[in-house]
Amino acid sequence: MQYRRLGRAGLQVSELSLGSWVTYHNQVGTKAATEMLAAAFDAGVNFFDNAEVYAQGESEVVMGQAFKALGWNRLDYIVSSKFFWGLQRDGVTVNRKDTLNRKYLIQAVDASLKRFQLEHLDLIYCHRPDPNTPIEETVWAMSDIIRQGKALYWGTSEWSAADIRAAWEIAERHHLHKPIVEQPQYHLFHRRRVEQDYARLYEDIGLGLTTWSPLASGLLTGKYRSGIPAGSRGALENMSWMREQLQDKARNDAVGKLSEIAAELGCSTAQLAIAWINRNPRVSTVILGASRIEQLHDNLGALAVTPKLTAEVIERIDAITKPLAA
Repeated sequence: MQYRRLGRAGLQVSELSLGSWVTYHNQVGTKAATEMLAAAFDAGVNFFDNAEVYAQGESEVVMGQAFKALGWNRLDYIVSSKFFWGLQRDGVTVNRKDTLNRKYLIQAVDASLKRFQLEHLDLIYCHRPDPNTPIEETVWAMSDIIRQGKALYWGTSEWSAADIRAAWEIAERHHLHKPIVEQPQYHLFHRRRVEQDYARLYEDIGLGLTTWSPLASGLLTGKYRSGIPAGSRGALENMSWMREQLQDKARNDAVGKLSEIAAELGCSTAQLAIAWINRNPRVSTVILGASRIEQLHDNLGALAVTPKLTAEVIERIDAITKPLAA
């Protein structure tokens, strides 16, 4: 495992990391989560990603219980969470949902810390942009959370390049803690934002990336080439909205061609897809997701594949996937 700086910050994160979206509480309980965190940690993973909204807060509870059971030194692992969507409670939405206002952010972080059973989070994100709250208010709130010691760094997730730059410039102007990282979706079929939209931000402000969905919610494993298999993410009722994209014929046909390249390299299609992201020097860490420890071990095997991605192999991969990428 190699470690990379999070943008220009001194914080070093493992090139592969582990996230909890969809799986924790929904598919993975505390015992299985503890086993997977331990396996990831043993492989050199030091960054574990979560969000307030995952399983309506229960994902943070499960991860926090796992951390407590493992008893690691707090210096040895990095924990993140994300805020915007809020938690559904009694139908009340005002200042609870779809916001980045000061009141919500301060109270949401406090509640998150209780669920994790932690004194601080290493990294917090604004999970989506909020057009109804001035960016300046959000920047001040995030900076104050860091000043209070409840978090150490902050960033954004799925923000436009213009909004990220605006937030950074506000922080620069007022000598506040700046956003150092963006968490975008990035995989072979979803490229434009990372490769084009953010291009100037890497040098201009030192933006780091913690990318999510490296396997396009499982499509890039090849498991959906013959439909939705039982027990898969696409079979979950709360994931029904993604079934159409998982069964996209053109992309599944492309995955079939990728599997041929993977076979030549002696790896799985999933490992090939993860390695393709990992070889991008702009990516600080690739966030993996797994519902079984076997999946996690397979995904971690991408580390051995990254050096095999020569210019010729990349050219072949791009010829297959780039015409289908957003």
